[in-house]
Amino acid sequence: MTMNSLQRKNLKTKAHHLKPVIRIGQHGVSESVVAETNITLDTHELIKVHIQQGERDDRIAAAQSLCQQTSAELVHHIGKIFILYRQRQKAKQA
Repeated sequence: MTMNSLQRKNLKTKAHHLKPVIRIGQHGVSESVVAETNITLDTHELIKVHIQQGERDDRIAAAQSLCQQTSAELVHHIGKIFILYRQRQKAKQA
């Protein structure tokens, strides 16, 4: 899903009051981080992620890796905080 600037702006507005629910530490994007992010995105759709790694390029690479592994969209990043969005799957009706 590719977002336009208006959609990104709306998602940034919705995420403004959120606290980071996923924290990526010194070990980077591990399998457990990906699993937790998938669970959280299934529940909330829009989340903030805090990345502890120091260098800017490393943080962006980690965020892109997490997005790729979870099929999420990177909405915005500032400093060590990233906003991720993944639309919920429609529940199948029996």
